[in-house]
Amino acid sequence: MTTAAEDRVLVLLRHAKAERGGSENDHERELSDRGRKDAAAAGHWLREHGIGLDQVICSTSIRTQQTAEALWEAGCPEAEVHYDRRIYLAAPDGLLSVVREADPEAAVVMVVGHAPGIPALASMLADGQGSLDAHRLMSEGYPTCGIAVLRYSGHWADLSESVAVLDRFHIARG
Repeated sequence: MTTAAEDRVLVLLRHAKAERGGSENDHERELSDRGRKDAAAAGHWLREHGIGLDQVICSTSIRTQQTAEALWEAGCPEAEVHYDRRIYLAAPDGLLSVVREADPEAAVVMVVGHAPGIPALASMLADGQGSLDAHRLMSEGYPTCGIAVLRYSGHWADLSESVAVLDRFHIARG
């Protein structure tokens, strides 16, 4: 059983670069060639840094699903994936509600989503706490395939503003 003092890791991944929108439905946009390479690089980075995932909560958009699939293809160990329409273009408060519903037994949860929600959630949760280098990098922008790794002690259901620590921020490029 999980205790309130148990450390958790939250990985916030903005999807990889998608094809230009044009007149097609935004929800159906696929990854570009560069996006596929960047998503693979994200999977390599997660594996190289020993970040194993217990649960992935992914937007239902095609580009986020393809980003998650590319992580596994690149060698990042697969995790239980839940697709949640609420993540699609969600505000940070909406994303926080989704994370609070994460599996209570999961120690490491990743959310694959979109800007501006994912970057805003990372800032809201860490609020300047953690690695100065990671905060500096994140403040310079949270582009596609940006990955924030946050640490938190407590139950997912209790996650709130300013209670996490930003350990790392990385922009994956292939």
